[in-house]
Amino acid sequence: MDIVFINQLTVETTIGAYDWEKTIKQTLKIDLEMAWDNRAPALNDDLTKALDYATVSERITSWLEAQKIELIETVAERIAEMLMDEFAIEWLKLTIHKPDAVANAGGVGVMIERGVKR
Repeated sequence: MDIVFINQLTVETTIGAYDWEKTIKQTLKIDLEMAWDNRAPALNDDLTKALDYATVSERITSWLEAQKIELIETVAERIAEMLMDEFAIEWLKLTIHKPDAVANAGGVGVMIERGVKR
């Protein structure tokens, strides 16, 4: 299976379990790999048959900007569900980075894989 990917999609959102985090916007960075058969769109250079990474990026960004969630685990699960449902993606690997969460670390986060990679 082919992979369509998005690296370092940056979104400002309300994320965190602590009271002070619930009053500010923080940066999340998202890496995403999605299984997609690219033969059909490539055959006739047809965007309508492609997994449009711009549309996927806009969907993630608009959804996440409107949320107030405590855990990045929740963010990862909900984004995965949304993308698989709305875009008919059979498999994805999603990494959510919270770059400023731990002072001595370049970033922390979660990585999940959902679906079946063929």
